[in-house]
Amino acid sequence: MRILAHLAAATCVAVGSTASAQTPELFRDADLKLGERLIRENRCSECHARKVGGDGSAIYRPKGKISSPAALRGMVDYCSTELNLGLFPEEVTAVAAVLQREHYRFGMSPAAPASGGR
Repeated sequence: MRILAHLAAATCVAVGSTASAQTPELFRDADLKLGERLIRENRCSECHARKVGGDGSAIYRPKGKISSPAALRGMVDYCSTELNLGLFPEEVTAVAAVLQREHYRFGMSPAAPASGGR
């Protein structure tokens, strides 16, 4: 019985560490709810649609431009600066983490992206 309990605990730890290993370190402690709220409040999708047309999703993954978690965070920071949004560093990271989860998926399995519900 004791061996089964240890195996079950070890399995839970292994599964948990695998899931967190898929999230880039830069975004591990990001507040995803905050990121979602900031994306909505700052109407990011509307701006992207004006820039590239359609629903704005074509702005994600321009060839060679955003190729790492750090580049993604840097682009969100650039948008914040250019549009004078005044986002704090943790807010920039939160927004980038949501984009990572929904569009970029660096270091994650190639499964279908999560739906954003935006």
